[in-house]
This record gives sequence, structure tokens and C-alpha cells, in this order.
Amino acid sequence: MLKEFKEFAMKGNLIDIAVGFVMGAAFKEVVTAFTGGIVSPLIGMIFDSDFKALRYQLKEGTLNDAGEVVGDVFLEYGTFLTNVIDFIIVAFVMFLVVKGVNKMKKKEEPAPAAPAGPSEVDLLIEIRDSLKK
Repeated sequence: MLKEFKEFAMKGNLIDIAVGFVMGAAFKEVVTAFTGGIVSPLIGMIFDSDFKALRYQLKEGTLNDAGEVVGDVFLEYGTFLTNVIDFIIVAFVMFLVVKGVNKMKKKEEPAPAAPAGPSEVDLLIEIRDSLKK
């Protein structure tokens, strides 16, 4: 059973998937940094606030004995929108990658056909005819 698992794990496709998964996770971090550090502040300028901090208060909390507010409930739509932007960027880049790979596959030309010459039957007929002479 261990030998079967090792053969399965070492197949080329599984290793390719693992490498793609690790690269995708690293790419996601780059996109998150791009969205959080560049896109969100630019969009935040439109709303005149921190984009990730956009939220709507659903329920107001109360003060406890220590003077802290507890029980606030917020709808944090800024964080959600940031994650949607992250997803759109990643999905678009993956679309471009798949489109590029498909374009490269289409350029692969089929193997050239065998040279057009006399067929085997034609050669045998020629040999037969030459032997008759």
C-alpha cells in the first residue's frame, strides 16, 4: 500500500498540481498586498475614508463596568469588497494564463505526414512487372 501511494504521489500531474497550488497561494499574497496597499487606498479616497474600515453598525453595544463598549455588531462591507476585488484580480490573471497556454497549444503543428511516394502495393506491382521481363 505504501508503494502504491509513493507511485501515485510521484506522478507528474500530482507534482504539477502541488507546485501550482503553492505558486497560487504565493500569488494570492501578492494580490492581497496589491489590493490592500494600492487599490484600497485609491478607492478609499473616493469614499474619503479607509476602504477596509467601511462598515455599517447594525446594533449599538452597551458599556460594561470597565467602561468598555461591548455588543457592537457591524456589517463590514469594506473587507468584503476588498476580498471581492482580490478574487477578481486573481480570476483575471488565471484567465490570462489559461488563455496563453491554450494559444501555445494551438500553435503546435501536427507531425508532418509521411513523404508521398509509391505505396507498398505499387512497389510490389513494379517488382512483379520487372520480374516478368
